[in-house]
Amino acid sequence: MTDFVHRRQFTIAWSHCDPAGIAFNSRFFEFFDWGTWMLFEAALGVKPPDLAAAFGIVGLPLVDAGATFMAPARFGDVVDQTSRVSDFRRSSFDVEHRLAIRGEVAVEGRETRVWAGRDPADPSRMKAKAIPEDVIARFRPQ
Repeated sequence: MTDFVHRRQFTIAWSHCDPAGIAFNSRFFEFFDWGTWMLFEAALGVKPPDLAAAFGIVGLPLVDAGATFMAPARFGDVVDQTSRVSDFRRSSFDVEHRLAIRGEVAVEGRETRVWAGRDPADPSRMKAKAIPEDVIARFRPQ
């Protein structure tokens, strides 16, 4: 478990919503994706397009995701999102997301992602790589 938490605040836009003004559940997976990329940028000090050059990876592909919806998010709601890595393994990791509206948790999400590089046998494919210890260390308390 790591202690590095990324926080961000955003407002639910009309484009996130159905005609009744309630955010589509699928939009939350987009919010989780933003949270993961912003978390890694904050922890590593590298913008997502520069991860390949900095760490020799293609990206952080998503291999599993889920969410629990406790309350709706509506047009104009201000959302406080926290994202953190809950577990690092050899080449994969889990990210937890919590979205709160007016101080109450509305959605909890989880993702499993892979630290992926090019497959040396077939560069058109990705292959899991071991996550460097110096990367994991950036998510631990200093």
